Amino acid sequence: MSETAGYRIAVRALCEFTARRGDLDHRFTPAPSAREGIEGHARVRERRGEGYEAELPLSGEFRSLTVAGRADGYDPAANRLEEIKTHRGSLERMTANQRALHWAQAEVYGALLCAERGLESLTLALVYLDVATGRETRLTREARADDLQAGFEAHCRAFLAWAEQEAAHRAARDAALSRLAFPHDDFRPGQRALAEDAYRAAATGRCLLAQAPTGIGKTLGTLFPLLAAMPRQALDRLAFLTMKTPGRRLALDALADLGAADGEPRLPLRVLELVARDKACEHPDRACHGEACPLAEGFFDRLPAARRDAVARGWWDRGALREVALDHGVCPYYLGQELARWADVLVGDVNHYFDDGALIHGLVQVDGTRLGLLVDEAHNLVDRARGMYSAELDQRRLNRLRRSAPPALSRPLGRLARRWQALLREVDECDWQALDELPRGLVGALQQAVAAITDYLGEHPSGADPALQEFLFEALAFARLAERFGGHSLCELRRPGRGRARLAIRNLIPADFLAPRFEAARCAVLFSATLSPAAYHRDLLGLPDDAVSRRVAAPFAAEQLEVRCRTDVSTRLVDREASLAPIVAELAGQYRRRPGHYLAFFSSFAYLEAALARLREACPAIPVRAQHRGMDEAEREAFLAGFVPGEAGIAFAVLGGAFAEGIDLPGERLIGAFVATLGLPPFDPFHEVLKARLEARFGRGHDYAYRIPGMIKVVQAAGRVIRGPEDRGVVVLMDDRFARAENRALLPDWWRLGSGSA
Repeated sequence: MSETAGYRIAVRALCEFTARRGDLDHRFTPAPSAREGIEGHARVRERRGEGYEAELPLSGEFRSLTVAGRADGYDPAANRLEEIKTHRGSLERMTANQRALHWAQAEVYGALLCAERGLESLTLALVYLDVATGRETRLTREARADDLQAGFEAHCRAFLAWAEQEAAHRAARDAALSRLAFPHDDFRPGQRALAEDAYRAAATGRCLLAQAPTGIGKTLGTLFPLLAAMPRQALDRLAFLTMKTPGRRLALDALADLGAADGEPRLPLRVLELVARDKACEHPDRACHGEACPLAEGFFDRLPAARRDAVARGWWDRGALREVALDHGVCPYYLGQELARWADVLVGDVNHYFDDGALIHGLVQVDGTRLGLLVDEAHNLVDRARGMYSAELDQRRLNRLRRSAPPALSRPLGRLARRWQALLREVDECDWQALDELPRGLVGALQQAVAAITDYLGEHPSGADPALQEFLFEALAFARLAERFGGHSLCELRRPGRGRARLAIRNLIPADFLAPRFEAARCAVLFSATLSPAAYHRDLLGLPDDAVSRRVAAPFAAEQLEVRCRTDVSTRLVDREASLAPIVAELAGQYRRRPGHYLAFFSSFAYLEAALARLREACPAIPVRAQHRGMDEAEREAFLAGFVPGEAGIAFAVLGGAFAEGIDLPGERLIGAFVATLGLPPFDPFHEVLKARLEARFGRGHDYAYRIPGMIKVVQAAGRVIRGPEDRGVVVLMDDRFARAENRALLPDWWRLGSGSA
């Protein structure tokens, strides 16, 4: 490594690279949440005397390598440097290699402190705090400065070859990206404007909310400018986040088009596809530790070779990553987790950045990564984030668990069950109700049960009942959200039957959780065909005040799409039966005028099935098929495969479901869509509470709870028809409320609306 090619690394990352040995061990050992960890560190600091130095910034150099970090605490009076770790349950379950990693971190911090302050020796301490009991366990070692310095230099020497490689890769990557050319002869209409806006967002370090129509190539139109901006804005990596698996494939295809794929020398770019653990696991029937799984045994001993092989290839989609992992006998999923730190582009689901404990967000926090964020189909992020920050407890699951739980857990589970019963006696008997506050007695009993189960699993890591672990996951999620409960969320109680109550914390306003994630990214580009009005997404996603919204003009002509509104039809629940005849007449009339493939969208499966039965009865010659409840991936693919050019039929689907967005049926594969609903959520007690909460916060309760989410679904469904400049088709909107100006204002501005009847 040349003396001019400096490389900077955090203490934790250095030690994780050089000091880990032995098996991968992921036997279930419940760990404190990030919030509990922060609070635990604060609790330890509060117990220390005056003069105690917390979060002590330290750094040092070895050759051209700079190592920096923040030591947890230093007591000058005792000359003791502390590395603080939080845990749950018995420390005896901690593996030797995990403890060795903790000591390595303390020793590196000790070397940096001795060098900075001229100390000849130092007491090193590992302080373990049990977050459940508040008990501290302190392990100490006396260390001489020269020994600590020798150890520090050994860690640095072990990393230098890798650092040299990383510096060379970064230089080559940035040089190539500085010359990056668009991979096609020209941009599609509208694509250049999107790319320019995305580049400006990266250049100014801002958040862009970009509404861009379907068919202009949004994936390439956002990836290309962000890659071009990487060397100029010193971005460490990009994260391309999607809502569904097909979005990942589109991103990987675009990156391959740019020359990043394996075997393409044009672009030295490391691309990692992040896959869910259950989909990447090679041995789902085995426990995740070295005694049970051969890919976990000696994982860290074989990791360096696997890592070297992987970076030599640079393209790590699911198949390529699996190939490298199995060549070296290591777990594909955890190899991917390791490679995330060394990737230039991460492609994965939105939960990898926005969920609690998300991998990519963790890298930003720990390593100070300068991240460029791309969020595809961003109109879905409101609902996805609400799900991420919601949790539920099931009384029936608790009762089943009590019957099978080990004797050691009978008392805490019994106490929790009694609290359930007490809560049900205290509240009104109704199917659904919103509670004014969390039931503190039940939450307290839940926390005690969590601690008891955690201790039990710590003592019995291999023989735990899966049902017990599943209950604990739910209980932990609920308890952690309870700690952050506020105006952004709702506590609801549902009672569908005796002994079947469900208590949930449901997020209503994800902005309070998402805002820090957007602030942590260097820049962010959120894009979709339906991001209007911008204020709705700004408010509910918590975008920064300086976020920019742009609307890319559609490249389509109004003549490409015939849009008709049947305002003589009401799809309200009370009018459903009466609506069937005109709806079926419209479907049949349009099909006879122009046979081809159509999609007909309804607000529910019940409505769909009623219309389907009526059409079959009235027009048996028209080919029909329908989406059904619980379709698996193979069934969904078969449904889409039925849109064969040259054939014809009407396919029935649910608005907002798997076939209402994110599918591409160009040309003759789809020539029309019927939308027999306004897409509004049900006017039930939950949505009325949501409306009231959004009204109080933003002054737009009805719009934010009902109108805008409903119309987004309508536009997404209709957007399946025109996918390219050569497409021609028809969209029929069926509901009298489409005549209202406030609803029409949310439809695409290039549509030319007409009215008509069959």
